[in-house]
This record gives sequence, C-alpha cells and structure tokens, in this order.
Amino acid sequence: MPAFDEMTDAAGGVRLPYQGYAKWLKNAPADMPAKRRHEADTLFRRLGITFAVYGEGGDTERLIPFDIVPRILAASEWARLKRGLEQRVKALNAFLHDIYHDQEIIRGGKIPADLILGNEQFTTAMAGFRVPHGIYTHIAGIDVVRTAENDFFVLEDNARTPSGVSYMLENREAMMRLFPDLFGQVRVAPVGHYADALLQTLREAAPPNCNEEPTVALLTPGVYNSAYFEHVFLAEQMGIELVEGSDLVVKDRIVYMRMVGGLKRVDVIYRRLDDAFLDPQAFRKDSMIGVPGLFAAYKAGNITITNAVGTGVADDKSVYPYVPDMVRFYLGEEPLLANVPTHILRRPDDLKYTLEHLAELVVKEVHGSGGYGMLVGPRASKAEIEAFRAKIIAKPEAYIAQPTLALSTCPTFVEQGLAPRHVDLRPFVLSGNTTRIVPGGLTRVALREGSLVVNSSQGGGTKDTWVLEPLPGEKMPEEDMAEGQSQSQSQSQSQSQSQSQSQAGQSQSAGGA
Repeated sequence: MPAFDEMTDAAGGVRLPYQGYAKWLKNAPADMPAKRRHEADTLFRRLGITFAVYGEGGDTERLIPFDIVPRILAASEWARLKRGLEQRVKALNAFLHDIYHDQEIIRGGKIPADLILGNEQFTTAMAGFRVPHGIYTHIAGIDVVRTAENDFFVLEDNARTPSGVSYMLENREAMMRLFPDLFGQVRVAPVGHYADALLQTLREAAPPNCNEEPTVALLTPGVYNSAYFEHVFLAEQMGIELVEGSDLVVKDRIVYMRMVGGLKRVDVIYRRLDDAFLDPQAFRKDSMIGVPGLFAAYKAGNITITNAVGTGVADDKSVYPYVPDMVRFYLGEEPLLANVPTHILRRPDDLKYTLEHLAELVVKEVHGSGGYGMLVGPRASKAEIEAFRAKIIAKPEAYIAQPTLALSTCPTFVEQGLAPRHVDLRPFVLSGNTTRIVPGGLTRVALREGSLVVNSSQGGGTKDTWVLEPLPGEKMPEEDMAEGQSQSQSQSQSQSQSQSQSQAGQSQSAGGA
C-alpha cells in the first residue's frame, strides 16, 4: 500500500491545505526552487545552524539540511492533534508524580513494578519529594507520525531534555525571508512567540521559597554538546543567562550565578544535561559539568530544575506502550492519540514473534536516541538482521519492536526536483499554570529516497511546519464536541422534562385517587 501523500489526494488532485501553496508554486519561475535552496544553505551556514555528530572522526559539526517546501496542516487537523498532545502530557505528568509517591498504577496492576522500580531512569532520591506545582516535565517533545488522512500515531515521548525547537523557529525565520510573497498569500499561524511562552512557563515553575521575580538560567554542558547551538539560541531569545556548571555555586543550599558584580541568586534552571551529570555530590562523582550541591538546593525548595530530575522514566521506550493505559488510569478518558502497536521483548511471546519476523519490523533500544541502536528490518541486509538477532537474544529486555509504518510523505526539493519523502513531527508542549503549544512543531524529513529514518544524524533534514489559520466555515474538533455536548444537554433536558411531566402526571393521578 503506498504511503499517504499529504499534498496529493488519491485522485491526483491537491488536498485543501496545500491548494494555496500549489497555486503559488505553479506561477513561480521554474528555476526558483533551486535558487531558494542555495540561498537557504548560505543563510544557515552564515547563522551557524549546525548539529554535532558523536563517534565520528574529523569535523563533526554539520549544517543541518533544510528543505524549502513547507509541510502544511489544516487548522482542523492541528486542533485535533493539539487536544491529543495536551491529554498525553497531562497523563505523563500524573504518572511521574504517582511513581515517586503512592505508586497507585503499580499497585493497580497496570504496569509491572520491576519495569519502573528497576528502571535505570528511576531516581530513588526523588521518592516522596513534591516538585514545585506538581509538574515534572515542563517541556515535552512528542514525536508524531501520520499514516492516513485522519490517522496520527505517537511514535515516542521525549520528557527529559527534548531538542529541536530552535530549528523550528529558525526554519520559519528562513522561510519568511526567502518567500515573503508566499506568506502574503497563505495565512500561516505564527510560532515566533515560543520563546516568550517558554520563559513564562519557566517563571511559573519558580519554587516556594522564591519571593521575588524569579531569575531563570539555562544550564548547558558546553560547546561540545550536540545541541549547543540551540542552548545559545534559546538563552538569547528568552533574554536569560546561559551558564555552565562552573558558572554556578551553591551556598547554604541556595544557587547563585557568578556575575561581574558578584553573586546573583537563581530560582529556576532550565537544564540541558542529563540527571547523572547534574551534581557530583548526588549522582556521578566524576561529573565535571555539574554543580556540587545543586540537588540538595533542589530538595530544600530553593531552586526548580526543569525538567525535573527522574523524568526519564516517562520517555523510556519500554514504558511507552503503557501510556494509553496511563491516560485511562489517571484521567478517566480514552486516548485521543494512539500509540504505534509495540512488541515488548521482555515478554516471551513478543520476543518469539519478533525473532521470527525481524525482516518486517523496526527494533529499537529502549534507551536509544538519535536513530542509533535500531534495526529497520525491511531496509536491512541479512547480515545486519542476524547481527541484531544476536543482540536481542543476549538482552531482550533492552529492546522493543514495532511494525514498519508507511509514514506519510510530503513533497521535498531534492536533486531531481520535487519528490515525496517520509516525514514525522515533533510538537513542543509547555506545562505551567496552563498548557502552551505553538501551532506546528519540528518536521523532520528522511531525505534519502525510501528511507524512514528522519534523524539528522542519520541523513535526515528539517522542514518548516505550517498550520493554516482557520478557513471561513472550517469546523474545529472543539466545535464538533461543543455541538455534541449541546445536543446531549438538549436531549438530557428533554428527557428530564419528560420525566418531570411523567412524575407530575403520576402525582396528580395519585392525588386524584
């Protein structure tokens, strides 16, 4: 079955979200795409929009590939996605609070105890600690794939230190520079307010012992981190200090920044390094990039760390299959966004099936990221499959397996011209006093023909994601829900009136008797 094409319908026509773009493209000069792509490469190189690739010799800094053809979603499509994202992150936060406190989901038999308590991402030092405002993952990146007109699936949850939002913002900036006339013809919802929304979310996370306007800082591992460009970018956009561990000091369990004029208290740290390296006194003693005493200040209520320590349990791939059950358990609702069907290889039956069908499945390490440590069965050689089989047999609990989905495609400008390429989407969900989601997210595209791996470290690129402003008469899912509730209320009122009339009639009959 061919992949769903987001621009072209089954009859060969242009789908509604892309009609404005298609009309503009038809009237553009034939050599325009090639010229604009060259300009985009020059722009990204001048701005230094790069990412680092670990484990390779030589120059590991690469220019992130950027495609000039936008990925376009209708307002109604985005509204449906947005509701599902809000629901999912709300459930993930409830799950994180629960496992570090009452562990009701474990006692209720909804998730195996050893999967949580024996998980290397579970931080026992967080047990019983009430994080400020009950929020653990303030910034979540939820990876979503599409397989049909109305079929969206969550591929994985990123609840620790999700990256990529800087590329979303820079992609939009680049598109507005390259195609100002296009933005004059197509009404695209803005994303440029993300930094303001992020800063507001971080300020709302201030700890109980903060009595003034909270001071926020972004903690980076340093220039050698793969996402360092993003750390610098976000700190500049928010107007906050970018600090490394050596720039911070803890005195009397209060965190301070070393400034030219002396020490300045910090209330919220947006950290972009892993738990293990945060504090050599509490975690890895050999960490040279952490802050001694930071965790004690955190437990004392003098600093908020976002995302919270111990959130890695929520984005572990072995925990991922249980998220729909979390939605039902904590919220009493049916999940609005489905998971990809997943085989958990710690289960004997799932392991047996996977080993028999390796050539058909995608197998992932439960702690893997960046497209590493995975097998795409249909694209792998026999030798690669057999080598991976040995790894699975040696440690089955370290892997999950999923069917090879026919990810949707979007038109992409490649050497041969416009051609379909597979895409995914990472929207960013901010949780504070309210939930904030800018319309769209980071679209990643597999630039290699036939490839399903969208990670930039594996040859993927990025696209600007457009969510269109609502069209005249376009019905939003919320309106459908409101209409349904209104009809339900009307029916309920009608039934209530009928019951009242019936009861009144019975009463009159009884009285008359």
